[in-house]
Amino acid sequence: MGEKKGGGEGVVLLEVPLGDAAETFDLEKTICSHGLFMMSPNHWDSLSRTFSRPLRLNHPPHSLMVSISHPSDLPHSLLVRVHGVRSLSSLDRASLLGQVVRMLRLSDTDEWNVREFRKIAAALEEEECDWIKGFGGRVFRSPTLFEDMVKCILLCNCQWSRTLSMARALCELQPELQLQSCSMNASTKNEQSDTNNFIPKTPAGKDSKRKLRVSRVSTSLTNKLLGMEMDLEADTCLTMDDAQMKMANLSPNFSLSCIEGDSSDTCISCEEVNEFYENSSSATSGLQSHEGTLHFARQPIYNFPSPRELANLDERFLAKRSGLGYRAGRIIKLSQDIVEGRIPMGELEEVCSGGSLSTYSKLADQLRVIDGFGPFTRANVLMCMGFYHVIPTDSETVRHLKQVHAKNSTIQTVQRDVEKIYGKYAPFQFLAYCSLI
Repeated sequence: MGEKKGGGEGVVLLEVPLGDAAETFDLEKTICSHGLFMMSPNHWDSLSRTFSRPLRLNHPPHSLMVSISHPSDLPHSLLVRVHGVRSLSSLDRASLLGQVVRMLRLSDTDEWNVREFRKIAAALEEEECDWIKGFGGRVFRSPTLFEDMVKCILLCNCQWSRTLSMARALCELQPELQLQSCSMNASTKNEQSDTNNFIPKTPAGKDSKRKLRVSRVSTSLTNKLLGMEMDLEADTCLTMDDAQMKMANLSPNFSLSCIEGDSSDTCISCEEVNEFYENSSSATSGLQSHEGTLHFARQPIYNFPSPRELANLDERFLAKRSGLGYRAGRIIKLSQDIVEGRIPMGELEEVCSGGSLSTYSKLADQLRVIDGFGPFTRANVLMCMGFYHVIPTDSETVRHLKQVHAKNSTIQTVQRDVEKIYGKYAPFQFLAYCSLI
């Protein structure tokens, strides 16, 4: 992985060799392979064919905006732009690279899965296989397993527009949580303090005034940053002048609220998303184009909250502020169990880089004891961990079988029906299913 400076705005360029994956990798197909890519803080720009979002560094805890592209003149490498910094330590480079590899499934195991799936598809002489052969074979996921877990919780028992709204609201809250966490750590270096049921001071606005609320939260953060004289320029790179000029146009997921107008819970296609971003002026209002590069050096950063940032929140506050309802308690409990070591995230993350079918049942049993992890959530989380032989099923799956396969299924029969249709692609049934959505 090479590194070089990217100009006066404070951009570090990382060139990430694809290795053997260069033959099979397609950035757009990978990003748009699953609805997770539409959930905040992710952003896909179809015009520049660039994916961007914040990625977290832990020493000290802060986020940097990163954009990923696959230039035509670099067919064997990805170009990763890290905005708001002029240099990176070796540890920070390794951390960012690990998150990029995880999101885009670029490990050796992932490459083996892609090639094996394509072999199976090529061996089947059916009409649908032409479409499956064109599928990239990689399913987008989050930079961390925790973010995948929370987003899988957000997928349950609601329409897609509600899922998008909840993810966006969590990202809107994150800067406030990070600032409060830094403030409490600074004031309690040598003291113990009770931070349970913590409620951020920034008041929540009504849903109908969401954009105004984001503006007020951001203004509050700016004032606190200046008042505390904290040097977070590399993290947020926000000045008072910039805030006053751009506050009206701020949106942590670049106006995904427009997508939320769709009342259907069907995942929106990549083409529809591309058309949305091309036609929406608000989607690009905060972006500056410079030699084909998206610049975020003066944008505030809305990342997905970490377990530590969520663990001490008041449940009623989180439920109301982010519209999570009953999910708030489950997300807080999940965060607490991770922070306090009851859920071994390190061990689970290792499985993500090379799990086998023999470990699936054991992992499923481990996840079953987590509050809110029913069959649908568990199957989605395990898919994110790299297991493709079980297709998560819900009402959307029923609709898919009827539209694509003319199969009249019900919630009671859908798991059996998808196995009959996609079992021939074992152990990659979900990849075949995903390619036809």
